[in-house]
Amino acid sequence: MVRPRSAHRVLIVLVLALVLPMLTLPAQAKHPSAHRDPGNGAERTAAATATASRALVAATGENRQGGDQQGYPRRTQLRVFAEDPSDKAIKLGLMPYHDIAPALNDLQARSNRVSAEVIGRSTLGRDLYLVTVTAPENPGQARQQDRWRELIENNPRAAAKDQRLAREYKAPIWINANIHGDEWEGTDGAMRVIEELATSSDPADVRLLERTRIYFTVTNNPDGRVAGTRANAAGFDVNRDHITSTQPESRAVRDVVIETQPLVMLDEHGYTGTTLIEPGTPPHGQNYEYDLYIKHAYANALGMEKAIGDLGYPETARADIPFRDFPPGEWDDWPPIFTPMYAIYHGAVAHTVEVPLRVNRSDYTNLPVEELRRRSGINTAVAETTINASIDYTDTNRRELIADQIETFRRGWTGEAQRDIPDGYVPGFGEEDRYSVEFPRAYVIPAGSAQRSATAAARLVDHLIANDVRVTRAEKPFQLAGRGYPAGSYVVDMHQPKRGLANVILAEGKDISADVPRMYDISGWSHGLLWGATVDASRTAAPEVRTTAVTVASPTGAVAAPAGADLALALTDGKEIQAVNLLLEQGVAVYRNDDGTVVLPASARRQAATAAERFGVRFTAAPARPPGTLLHKPVIAAAAASDELFVLRELGFDVRPVSTQALNDGFDLTTVDTLLVSTGLSYGQLTEQARQRLTAFLTEGGVVTRGSGGAAFNAAAGLLPVTAVAGRSDANGVVTVSNDGDLLGAGSPGHAFVYSPLWFTGLGEGVVAEQRYGTGNPLVAGHWLPASSGNGPEQAAGQAAVVSGVTGAGTRTVLFGTEPLFRGHPKGLFAQVGKALYWTAAG
Repeated sequence: MVRPRSAHRVLIVLVLALVLPMLTLPAQAKHPSAHRDPGNGAERTAAATATASRALVAATGENRQGGDQQGYPRRTQLRVFAEDPSDKAIKLGLMPYHDIAPALNDLQARSNRVSAEVIGRSTLGRDLYLVTVTAPENPGQARQQDRWRELIENNPRAAAKDQRLAREYKAPIWINANIHGDEWEGTDGAMRVIEELATSSDPADVRLLERTRIYFTVTNNPDGRVAGTRANAAGFDVNRDHITSTQPESRAVRDVVIETQPLVMLDEHGYTGTTLIEPGTPPHGQNYEYDLYIKHAYANALGMEKAIGDLGYPETARADIPFRDFPPGEWDDWPPIFTPMYAIYHGAVAHTVEVPLRVNRSDYTNLPVEELRRRSGINTAVAETTINASIDYTDTNRRELIADQIETFRRGWTGEAQRDIPDGYVPGFGEEDRYSVEFPRAYVIPAGSAQRSATAAARLVDHLIANDVRVTRAEKPFQLAGRGYPAGSYVVDMHQPKRGLANVILAEGKDISADVPRMYDISGWSHGLLWGATVDASRTAAPEVRTTAVTVASPTGAVAAPAGADLALALTDGKEIQAVNLLLEQGVAVYRNDDGTVVLPASARRQAATAAERFGVRFTAAPARPPGTLLHKPVIAAAAASDELFVLRELGFDVRPVSTQALNDGFDLTTVDTLLVSTGLSYGQLTEQARQRLTAFLTEGGVVTRGSGGAAFNAAAGLLPVTAVAGRSDANGVVTVSNDGDLLGAGSPGHAFVYSPLWFTGLGEGVVAEQRYGTGNPLVAGHWLPASSGNGPEQAAGQAAVVSGVTGAGTRTVLFGTEPLFRGHPKGLFAQVGKALYWTAAG
């Protein structure tokens, strides 16, 4: 039996598939998804310019640990940050960041149930706190809890039989608050629960803490909390960074979920008008053990809904539970980029909770303080209540939750297939909810000549290990699935506890365009295809070779050339771009050849050795031929999104943010080599004086553009004679490409990432198609439906994705229709932008 609304869900899919491509939704439509921000829109430009020059935040003193830190409490005297009257939480009557450490220090002094630790620092240097609330444990008891946690993951068969574990293992619960800085109340709700449990004299609370450990990351984004911004100080939406881990805030909570292995997890957000509590809509992550997740997630959501209803506010009378209440695609749990979706792969029953009443952005500015504080008070009560309800659910269902986490890891170890879930498994479960995958038996990341990039392979291996995926190294050569692999190749045996996470990282993914009419955020990703390494899947067999567990990838840097030889470096990875920029900064003469390699003189061998060790790149002997074009470290003026600025700086470029306003205000282009334009620069809105300065620049400098904003600039400035054709704005995913031109080079990956894809037709004289979309249907994984005028993946097939050319004024120009820097994820594509910048700057 399916839930009654299942049939009309299917009808909605069919209707929306026809209607949505012809509609443009208003920014604040009364539609659930309008409240959920993709983090990929126009606000990226504002974030880029607003966060470019913030200084690190100072604090008084140091964090001082007390006691032996082996048991609980493991107290830390937290350093105190200076009072900041500009903290945006103050207006709402909420706790400013500078009050958190004093409050936690006080609770630690008053209660032996509270431990506060610093698990990292934010982009601007603010401390990230992990608070553990539990009954005291001596070191031996704490070690026993650790052993049981490890047994659950490492030997689930033994864990399932351990009766003492079943009785005495403390159920871990993790509450993550305030990952979006301008969604404040999760922090205040968490602090209320911490204080209540720390100071309660109720015997029931005392017994509860003898059975549980409750972990709180009280603010995951303190910089955004203080500034009142969704993003962190680098302009990143931290709740889109899981599985990539570019930001310190996401890396910190990645480590928390691995180390605590929670049974239940909440991520507190806002604001959706009606309280929203996951589980989400289809498409569901196909790598989950979904049967073990949904039975608890749905039941816990119902409990949270009842609890907020009991608060008695008209605004909390009910909740939206997307699985129950929304059509497919409106609030999905497909990509692993969100904190709860990522936590599921570590064995958690995880939920996003959205408190109801908006207090940020225009409401923060325009509403009276009294109304803002009324709303924030209700929101804080909702956050507190959902936390308490989830604690109650965990305690009530402790044994079953432990058993199901054990079962999740047992299936991974044994390689059992995911379970078929019948209709009505939970109320309303139907055909539209069925997503599953056939796991390969193993992945191999080759060593030697079979590997496209040893540097990229090492980066991927280290990333897998950081995410608690098990990797081994072959001690001898071996054969697998008809291929030969040398000793030193890496093996990911998919008979391991977190096979779902391993697969979501390494697999190609799935084209879900036909499954739902729209998606909220990205639908395709693949470290295996986009991170620059060669990754082979073996469907049915694991290698029969002795392997050794890997804790860190083998070093890849080397200077493999005879003494006295000039040195060559192929630019196929962002690490090689970093190496070149370091060498240029050191004053080394670096020459760029037309084949995409760079050459430096034998006299720079010492500097090359340093770069090889630092970045893991490999220099070889340069062939005997005349040197190419002498490079200098280019200065980049970038009208770009925050993620793009972040990557460009990470690559070692000298980047100076620019915008329409900056150019109109007299931004100095005379010291700039290349102008990079993706967003925030409108040629039509420039003053006459700014256009004159830009025209003068274009006689000497180069231009690189990305996306529709860059294409519009190209057309308005009269640069390359091409016609830009846009796919649907929400289309995204992994696509096949062919690298036909010399600029990007034949060594570039055969896949790219797109978001709002673009391609170029009508290429005029002298314009070169450097990269083309694959033939047929180039979409490998993701969601890309045609717009009302067509423009789906079949129309993009074979068309130019990246073009280059030289204008009549001599401006070297490169236009990208792909997203090679998107959120710092497609690391194997970074070198394409680096090579474009070197080429355009050489004009």
